[in-house]
Amino acid sequence: MARVIAFVNQKGGVGKTTNTVNLAAIAGQALGIRSGQSQVLVVSTDPQASAVWWSDRVDEEQLPFDFHQCHDRPEDLARLKLLEQYEYVFVDSPGNIEDEKILSATLDSTDEVVVPLPPEAMAYQPTKRTIEQVLEPRGIPYRVLISDWDPRDGTVDLEQTQEYVDNHNWPRLMTVVRHYKIHTRASAEGQVCTQYPKGRIALEAREDFFRLAMELGIGGRPLPRQNRKQATERGTV
Repeated sequence: MARVIAFVNQKGGVGKTTNTVNLAAIAGQALGIRSGQSQVLVVSTDPQASAVWWSDRVDEEQLPFDFHQCHDRPEDLARLKLLEQYEYVFVDSPGNIEDEKILSATLDSTDEVVVPLPPEAMAYQPTKRTIEQVLEPRGIPYRVLISDWDPRDGTVDLEQTQEYVDNHNWPRLMTVVRHYKIHTRASAEGQVCTQYPKGRIALEAREDFFRLAMELGIGGRPLPRQNRKQATERGTV
């Protein structure tokens, strides 16, 4: 069965699509192509279909994952874990996740949720609602990913956001995805992070997603759901 990881936050513009697509690219590259088939699937439940639009612009021969749009087909989402042809499925959710059927089907099929949180106060309350009103009542294993931090702004906002997460006792990923213009240009240019040109900036931008993949155990043997939940709560996975 596939391991399903969803990126969820009720606030838009927190980097769900960027993180979903680029983590899928790293996973696809790590697993390679076996028997001419991708081992990774990106699923978009966002009616804007940003992840699909981005993926569709990438050279088909270089795209290391398959993609599928199903914002209006909860029956497709309910079958995600049963997809034997894929090892990983990454789900990109919309900023507005009030569609109960889509949300329920997504979370029912999800092994773990990553909650992207940029280091800005405006994102705190939507993130809090997502965790406390959506994820925790369902017992969904989740971890917060601080994303889109611009090192040029200094570390004050980053440290305040880390403190905010820790004060709420939310499991937090140690990886921080930094802000780079190359990420914002990538969708228009039809690139994923594994295709970035050589250079220091591209290397640093890509490195964050390698770290994220390693921390999530991408490419390794996943723990059973119950054990993974316990390990997530301890912050050891």
